[in-house]
Order: sequence, then structure tokens, then C-alpha cells
Amino acid sequence: MSYKSILVHLDTSVRARPRLEIALQLAHRFHAHLTGLFSTYVPPRHEFFVMAGTAEYYVEHERQRHEKAGSLERLFHAELARAKVEGQWIAIDGYANDVVPPYARLADLIVLGQTDPTDPEAFIAEQFVEHVVLSAGRPVLLVPSAGSVAPPSRHVLVAWDGSREATRAIHDALPFLAHAAKVSLLTVHSRTDQPPRDRIAGADIALTMARHGVKVDVRELSVEADTPVGDALLSQASNLECDLIVMGAYAHSRLHEVILGGATRAMLQSMTVPVLFSH
Repeated sequence: MSYKSILVHLDTSVRARPRLEIALQLAHRFHAHLTGLFSTYVPPRHEFFVMAGTAEYYVEHERQRHEKAGSLERLFHAELARAKVEGQWIAIDGYANDVVPPYARLADLIVLGQTDPTDPEAFIAEQFVEHVVLSAGRPVLLVPSAGSVAPPSRHVLVAWDGSREATRAIHDALPFLAHAAKVSLLTVHSRTDQPPRDRIAGADIALTMARHGVKVDVRELSVEADTPVGDALLSQASNLECDLIVMGAYAHSRLHEVILGGATRAMLQSMTVPVLFSH
């Protein structure tokens, strides 16, 4: 199993170029076709024609957006040639939460950037990352918004709780797991937990992974009842010097709002290494 098509979301934010570099290296590693999908925040047109004088602002915003898109497109094609990777550039208009998922569904792997509240250009749409994770039906590799990040290759931490989402994440991440030097599978539970009778033990899923050629170090971590699972995962990833976390994304949509599970929310906000989410 391998990723044969990778899609990377690009915008005008500071972290767009480092995100592209990671996607290029992954495309080269997996011999995959790389799609650069350019989508930024687009102000609602009707709101700018209600007040006098705002129409000019909208026109100028559009001009700058297309100018930046052209510059990034030229960089994208130059980097494809440098990395010897096949790919294509797609620039789309419209509200990102509506127009990005249909393209994302065509890829084996999606590369997105963590929301960066310090960079106004990083705002794409309300809960953009969450909407893509929930609606694409494909694994999402989320790249941290801070620090220098290299493509995962050394030590992968798999969060395991026996759920459908965790099972999906493991199988979606098999290309990463097969390339990793080490894989640790971690179950976090409170001392007061009563595990469900139908929960699949870590050793059992590790045997399934071994049939794919992935050797797994099975671990269990007991925490206090009030310790958030997300914090425990981040702490273990740091202690074990992991460069990728694989986990199921727990959330559901209610109208236009995404309701996240606690561990998923913590990871989206505080991640320090790339995280592969699967829903």
C-alpha cells in the first residue's frame, strides 16, 4: 500500500511554503502525483456592495489574491521540477469549506496546515481544518504552524482505543508506518476506566499491523481520571521523540458547527509534530 496521489492545500500564509516542501518530499518518497490546491479566504461579494465605497476594496482584494496565486503557482511548478515530482496546480474560488472537500476526496492523502491565529492570511474559513477532516473521507496530515518540521520518517506514535476512528487511522497511515524506523502503539486509560467488552486489545491490532510488515511496540499508559487524553498523547510523543502522531478524529457536525472530541481538540490546538487524522 502507498499514497499515489497527494493533495496539499496552499494559501498566502507564511507557512504555505514549508507545507509545500513537506508535501513535495512525501510525493517523492511515495512516487505520488502532487496536486497543489490554492484556496484562500474570499469575502462574500454581496456584503461589499451594501455600503458605499466598499466595492473598490473587494476589487482590490481580488486583484491581490490573483497576483499572489500567480506567484505561488510559478513557485509550485519550479519546485515540482526541482523535486522531480509529477503534479498539477488548481486554483479555486468560493467558500473553502464548500469547494475544497470535493477535490480532497480525489487524493490518497491531504496535507493541511494547523490554524495559525498569529497570521491573518492563514484564516481560510471557520473551522476549515475540522471541516476537511470530517468531510473528505481521506486521511489528513496536519502540519504544525510553528517550528521547523520535516516529513515523518523515524518514530510514529499511534493512539489506540479500539474505536472505528482509530482503526481507520491505522489503516490510512500504513504507508507511513511501513517507512518508519519505529512504531509505538499507545493506549491511554484512567485507573477507574472499565474497558468495553468489545474493545480490541493493543496486542491484537499490533498483530494485524505485523501482517503488513509493521513491527509495533505496544504500550499502555495509566493516567489520573482528570488528565486529558490529548495532553497525555502530546507528553508521550515528546518523551519518545516521535515525529508523527496517528489518531482517529472524533467529532460530528451540527448545522455549520463542528463539535470536536476532547483529544482531537487538544491536538488541533497544541500539536508539536505532524498529526495524521482519520475520521
